[in-house]
Amino acid sequence: MSVYTFIVRLVVCAAILTISGVCASPRERVDLNSNWRFFRYADNQQPDALQYDTRPAIEGFNDSQAADTRPTDAVSVASQQHVLKPWILPSGNAFIADREKRHTRPAGNPGEDFPFVQPDYNDANWQAVTLPHDWAIAGPFYTGDNPKVGGGMGRLPSHGVAWYRKQFSLSNDDAGKQIYLHIDGAMSYSMVWLNGHLVGGWPYGYSSYQLDLTPYLLKSGVNQIAIRVDNPPQSSRWYPGAGLYRNVWLEKTAPIHVSQWGTQVITPQVSASKADISITTSVTNNTASAQTVNIQHAIFELSITDELSTSPAVTLAPQAVTVPAGKHSISSALTTLANPKLWGPVPQQTPHRYALVTTITESKENGRVLDEYTTPFGIRDLQFDPNKGVFINGEHIALQGVNQHHDLGALGAAFNVRAAERQLQILQEMGVNAIRMAHNPPAPELLSLTDKMGILVLNESFDSWYKKKTPLDFHLIFADWHEQDLRAVVRRDKNHPSVIMWYIGNEVGEQYTDQAGADVALALKAIVKSEDPTRPVTASMNWAKADFPFSAAMDLISLNYQGEGIRQAPEFEGTNRIRTPPSYPAFHEAHPDKVILSSETASAFSSRGIYLFPVSPDISAPVRDGRGGDSRIHQVSSYELHAVDFGSSADKVFRYIDTHPYVAGQFVWNGFDYIGEPTPYYAARSSYSGMIDLAGFKKDRFYLYQSQWRADLPMAHLLPHWNWQGREGEITPVHVFTSGDEAELFINGQSKGRKKKAPLEYRLRFDDIRYTPGTVEVVAYKNGKPWAHDKVETSGPAAGIRLSVDRSVINADGIDLSFITADIVDAEGRIVPTATHNVAFSIAGPGRIIATDNGDSTDFTPFVSQQRNAFSGKVLVIIQSEQAEMGNITVTATSPQLNPATIQVRSR
Repeated sequence: MSVYTFIVRLVVCAAILTISGVCASPRERVDLNSNWRFFRYADNQQPDALQYDTRPAIEGFNDSQAADTRPTDAVSVASQQHVLKPWILPSGNAFIADREKRHTRPAGNPGEDFPFVQPDYNDANWQAVTLPHDWAIAGPFYTGDNPKVGGGMGRLPSHGVAWYRKQFSLSNDDAGKQIYLHIDGAMSYSMVWLNGHLVGGWPYGYSSYQLDLTPYLLKSGVNQIAIRVDNPPQSSRWYPGAGLYRNVWLEKTAPIHVSQWGTQVITPQVSASKADISITTSVTNNTASAQTVNIQHAIFELSITDELSTSPAVTLAPQAVTVPAGKHSISSALTTLANPKLWGPVPQQTPHRYALVTTITESKENGRVLDEYTTPFGIRDLQFDPNKGVFINGEHIALQGVNQHHDLGALGAAFNVRAAERQLQILQEMGVNAIRMAHNPPAPELLSLTDKMGILVLNESFDSWYKKKTPLDFHLIFADWHEQDLRAVVRRDKNHPSVIMWYIGNEVGEQYTDQAGADVALALKAIVKSEDPTRPVTASMNWAKADFPFSAAMDLISLNYQGEGIRQAPEFEGTNRIRTPPSYPAFHEAHPDKVILSSETASAFSSRGIYLFPVSPDISAPVRDGRGGDSRIHQVSSYELHAVDFGSSADKVFRYIDTHPYVAGQFVWNGFDYIGEPTPYYAARSSYSGMIDLAGFKKDRFYLYQSQWRADLPMAHLLPHWNWQGREGEITPVHVFTSGDEAELFINGQSKGRKKKAPLEYRLRFDDIRYTPGTVEVVAYKNGKPWAHDKVETSGPAAGIRLSVDRSVINADGIDLSFITADIVDAEGRIVPTATHNVAFSIAGPGRIIATDNGDSTDFTPFVSQQRNAFSGKVLVIIQSEQAEMGNITVTATSPQLNPATIQVRSR
């Protein structure tokens, strides 16, 4: 053991010991998610007047306008004197670099007389909730024309003003500590009172933030938190969720401690033999005098379960730093790690992780431990080649990415680690190695998952800047809060090795304003670079052209739909919508020193299991009635040939990526269907553009992408289903998605020919097949040898239900989930692909049903319902464990005229 290893162990154990003699960490993080009370004003109630700021009136906004509608200028509204904005702005002061621009809190205590903030207010009649909590997801949905919340925001009651209240107490051991409240996400305009005192808040619903509760605490007795959230209507282009929808924490520290997100680990030089590691630490001193402390770092390997290795890989010598009273100081350190285990994306590489343990002690000999702070990180070399793309640890990695909104389907925006992990696992099965966070910072736990799972991330901040897309979106607060929000996300996420780029905007209106828009982009980029100089900064562009100053302002070129061209079909000629020819060559010529990627491609769409005729002969076509769509039933054909007007099919995008090898890759719009933005049918509740539906069931497009993104996986997939009673003798095309290069099709054992993929062809089409009941089979070949097989049969009538589960053992923590699929099957166990039977679920044992879904964008049954119609033969039920209650959970599914089914999940 080296001397410094010994020092680390000695220093850590200088802390106060527990009864067992084990070192007790001086920093304590307390889960604050349980035992909240919740109240929301009804639509017909007038909310309280404790408003952040005055808002403009909403006039003439079309909720169903196309996603690429040009953003418009903000509406000027004068703030009224009674708003709370002046008291909230100082909450972001730590993220404003220029001290002269920081905000001074006015005198007074707004809301002090309001009943909801008073400790003695009786909230017994309020709803008891556990965080994370999304008040809107239970519904009911708004249906029909002119709803209070339209299809764009998911037709769910996410708008309005609500309050959360919770009590907590401190122990005698907390005397003299700093007590912080951490809120990982509150939608939106959150404001916090403690014991009747307005502490602060944060308006942007996707930002994580902390507030210092210390000045307002009762050292003994009960402390009362009251949090007001105000989610405006017409404030988003997708479902935003509502309320305290991410985790909330109480953190206790010594007055001298590592600052919020105060460590940064950079690896400027990385090779197989060694890695140079640069460590920067910010230390905060909340005492009344300057203090000198010692800082020591040790680097450990970090397991997939977040356990430190038994001994450090590197231990650094202690450093003394003096911190002025009431301020913070920065400490820097350098070290080298021999033979590092590198972080890289799967499947090519392994996502090894390390953890930096930073210990702060008093400067005197054997001084006590003041703080211990752990920073997970990864060691990897990241390079960008304008002619080849992205290289990680010297290996070329083609970006096979998708865009993801933040909702978790039937669970809404309330974050759950297992639900997010399930989505990522399904995406990895398809071949995804990268995700773009559209269009906002994610929950911090999601990035911990991408670190562990080896998934690359484009971390995005804003969907709008000064110009607006909806009447009450982020443009209202951009001028006051963009620096705080941007610095906050970079400081929070900068140590995640999965994050490889920062995105400062998505299709913002400033694309249209020449140099003025470019200047905004440059200012935002400078903010990011001052926090993290190691990663490129860009914004996605759906309109800015290659010669625009906006494009030149970016570190790399990030295109939305422009690469393959926008609205190039003849029917769009003469329209006033965005029309752009295929643009990869123009951007590559104008910016030969910059990597090009497509941050949004395709925006193709389909309804799982729905096939409409006739089938388009084109490889990519817009949707119209009789041409891939049906506005009567609000469904889109699953032949996977159709896209939104400004988008393209997967086949077309693959062709343009493959013919422009300098393009680093693509991020498909999008991985999973999401709530809201139901193009092309805004009478629906959720999108059609995912390769996976809202319930997590795979669409046919999943297999088309898998055939290209996992070329070494033997796979073949047939479509459509083969239950077409009434279409006997009619043309019913059969398409094959395969990672092979040719295939032979059989109908009832009779060969219908063997076809080989032509260059730049991504599916095999047998368009002259006439329907006859029976069996459709395909044998795929690769290099002339049998490669994969698939079969589809005409089923008999529905006879029963078959249940299957993603995991049969879950944790008894009151958080973990099990996702159970109910298939409607015939007497021989074949799925009935047209079944729409109503399925009811019941549960026995230490668990509860929290949601059901079927992936049907038109289904307005509340997600919390315990019964639901099957859609294309499938229904999903989600169950959750009870906290600290172990045993078998039995789920039963029943439907009239069908044999029931049961399945067991063990909670341990």
